[in-house]
Amino acid sequence: MDLGISGKRAAVAAASRGLGLATARALAAEGVRVAICGRERATIEAAAGTTMVPLVADVSTAAGATGFVHDARDALGGVDILIANAGGPAPGTFADIDDLDAFARAFELNALSTIAMCREAVPAMQAQSWGRVVAITSIAVRQPIPHLILSNTARAGVTGFLKTLAREVASSGVTVNSLQPGLHDTERIRALGDGGDLAAGIPAGRLGTAEDFGAFAAYLCSEQAGFVTGAAIPVDGGAYAGLQ
Repeated sequence: MDLGISGKRAAVAAASRGLGLATARALAAEGVRVAICGRERATIEAAAGTTMVPLVADVSTAAGATGFVHDARDALGGVDILIANAGGPAPGTFADIDDLDAFARAFELNALSTIAMCREAVPAMQAQSWGRVVAITSIAVRQPIPHLILSNTARAGVTGFLKTLAREVASSGVTVNSLQPGLHDTERIRALGDGGDLAAGIPAGRLGTAEDFGAFAAYLCSEQAGFVTGAAIPVDGGAYAGLQ
């Protein structure tokens, strides 16, 4: 299927590896001009190869996130597609975390960074009457994950922002959606695993691949997905059992 986005310009945050990189590659395969960012120059340049623009940025802060979109716009001549992404905060429980600043840092990492990227990218999308925002959050928004109270809290907050933004900008041709990955075979999931069979609770019978995720993210950026907005979509092999 031709997604109808060849020649569009995409900024993909935190894309040196994992779901971000897979999404960037899926967009590039559709003819999208892509800028990606990471904290380490050598790592992001290796990930970009010859097909994407590498930018050094730390999107764990609002200032860094804003700077990334600004630099991507300069490099590409504009940003039509924003993939908002960031790493996850450290694991912990309510009893473990006795420092309120830890919650503030998690909120900046997983909520304020996305809000900052949207503030920098969305007005220009509205002005041109076309844009796509896809935020990578977590299935924890629907079903909190044990020992990840910081992530559970911050990602739920940004989901409320994204839903509100989607309704406010829909009439201008800009869609805003979030994807909620479950267990994909990435470095973070392997680091959080306890050595057990991570796929045991997944009806699909396997962990997702980063490529599974990237292909679906690219579809949400397509012309065909232009009537999908305000959605928060699990990509988890059927693991989430709720009706909503």
